[in-house]
Amino acid sequence: MGNEIHMSPSRNSRSKYLHRRDLLSITSGFVGVSALAGCLTLGSNALTVLSAGSLATTFEDYIGPAFEAETDISLHGEYYGSNAIMRMIEDRTKHPDVIVSADATLLRDRLYGSVTKWDIEFASNSVGIGYDENTDFAEQLDAGNAWYDIMESTDKDDVAIADPDLDPLGYRAIQAFKLAQREHNLNDDFVSKLDELTYREPEEPQIMSSVETGARSAAIVYQNMAVDHEMPFYEFPEKYNFSNPELENHYATVEYTTDEEEYTAEGRPILYNATVSNEANEQDAGYQLIQFLIDNPDILKEAGLVAGGQLPRASGTVPERIDI
Repeated sequence: MGNEIHMSPSRNSRSKYLHRRDLLSITSGFVGVSALAGCLTLGSNALTVLSAGSLATTFEDYIGPAFEAETDISLHGEYYGSNAIMRMIEDRTKHPDVIVSADATLLRDRLYGSVTKWDIEFASNSVGIGYDENTDFAEQLDAGNAWYDIMESTDKDDVAIADPDLDPLGYRAIQAFKLAQREHNLNDDFVSKLDELTYREPEEPQIMSSVETGARSAAIVYQNMAVDHEMPFYEFPEKYNFSNPELENHYATVEYTTDEEEYTAEGRPILYNATVSNEANEQDAGYQLIQFLIDNPDILKEAGLVAGGQLPRASGTVPERIDI
């Protein structure tokens, strides 16, 4: 099993649970809490955030309340796959103050020169399997069977991945399968078989909810998403969990090209980054939020993310008022 780690959130000392899962499950539309955010009338002390879906709970339960307590500025977030976010901004169908991506390079490739010229990398993550401990999948995993053997024998749609054409989490799942195939000398059809067997979830914040409700046994997710839902997480080895910046060149040996936009994403370390749109209505408040993300790595760690160390890190022409 190499350096694979099987851990439960109950053994994760960084975990602290302040859930709004009921809110996430009852709202409709493309994702999570976006429907609620769209119904709110924003006051002068409100900041709009368009963020990667994997950070929905991070912003709603951790960052948002702490930021409002410090600044008296409330956050109103909408949460989608990062590819979808870039398209909405490019199409001018969304006009957020702050933009947060689960793929730092994606944001730079798509938005630099149009709505921003800078960003701050503030956190990282790792990819693995979040699963229901009361399933045959969990029983086999706990018995020491290799995850890739288990997945090849699952029923169709029993394991979910995010839609790779909408979300970096989805194309990272496919890239992880490619790297695992090479790492473990698996059959040539391993990736295509898993691509066929897995369910593509278009609404990233719902992917763990589908495991909670019993619709799926497991999902390929980021670690913090399993922590958010207090569910066990099986972390892939560093060779294909995209957590180690020192393995950047290794990750880059695989890629995925999205169907609709034909954007080719190379494998790369997971880096969340944020910027303030130069079209923001609340630009000053946006800068305050970026500074808050820089200054409060402990809150990010509590939410199950990796922060500190080499992060935060700036790219582009950062406004002078941002202190990093």
